[in-house]
Parts: sequence; C-alpha cells; structure tokens
Amino acid sequence: MVKIGYARVSTIDQDTSLQISALQQFGCEKIYQDKASGAKTDRPELLNAISYLREGDTLVVWKLDRLGRSINHLIQIINDLEERNVGFKSLTENIDTTTPGGKLVFHLFGALAQFERDLIKERTRAGLKAARDQGRIGGRPVVMTDEKLKKAKEYLQKGLNVQEAAARIKVSKTTLYKALNIKKSYE
Repeated sequence: MVKIGYARVSTIDQDTSLQISALQQFGCEKIYQDKASGAKTDRPELLNAISYLREGDTLVVWKLDRLGRSINHLIQIINDLEERNVGFKSLTENIDTTTPGGKLVFHLFGALAQFERDLIKERTRAGLKAARDQGRIGGRPVVMTDEKLKKAKEYLQKGLNVQEAAARIKVSKTTLYKALNIKKSYE
C-alpha cells in the first residue's frame, strides 16, 4: 500500500508548501502538484496521480476542495478510485475511504448531493408549473413577429438577400432563416 499525495493551489502566486508538508508528514511517498483553479478540468498532475495509483494504494489530499471542483466531481473521482480498489484520504476533514466509517461518511456526502439535486429539480418543475398556471411562459422573448416576417418577405421579393432583409427588420439572419423555414413547412 502506497500513499500518493495530491496538492493544488489556484494561482501561480500561491504556494503548496503547507499542503506538501502535511502530505509528507502523513507518509506520502510521491506528491503531485497542480497550480490551477479547481474549476478547471485540465489538471495534468491530478491525472498523473490517478493513473499512477495501483490497487491497494491511497490518494491523499490535504483538504477535499483541493481535489474536486464540486461535490459531484469529488464523488465521481472517489467512485472511480473505489472501482479500482484505491483508497482516498482527506487529512483536514479526516475522511478515509479505506475504513468502513470513512466510506459511510463519503457516501452520506454523495446521498446529500443527490438529494440536493433532486430538490432543485423538484423546485424548478414546481416553479415552472406555477408560472404556467398564472399564464406566464418561460423562455426567450419572441423577436420574430408575423408583421416582421411579412416585411422580410417583401424585402426578399424586392431582391434583398436574407442578411439585408434581417438587418432591416432588426433580427439576426439565423432568426429570419428559421422563421422562413417554419412558415414554408406550414404553407
């Protein structure tokens, strides 16, 4: 069983020394470091660390937020590690998926994240239904009216191209093309 450390700071100006020291004290044999925002998906040293890990190894971070961009991203990474029989340890939060208690805590995080996603979906659906019941329809405002379409057709019949006609009725040419194609299919 090898302990592999991963440290990350968000900017080049920041320093990983505190994280590195904690990982070394914990006994990490190898430590990978990235200097990139946690929101970035391109973190080459994280990918190197994950690909280096073998069955029975443990990935160690100083703090959970050093590893994942969000709780969903963390869960995805930990589940991927778990499938490969690789453990995970966060020193600050004291989460250790190599122990039954650590696995329980991490899966509770996952369950809470799923619960939150489901609540958001439910609230969104309820809000949209309430708006529809009050006669409000969501989405972008309609910019292409029947009057504008009629005017655009007149411009086109006079020899203007679609771009010129669209500019005169103050819509994008894509909007005009779309309106023309929709009307053709119904005519």
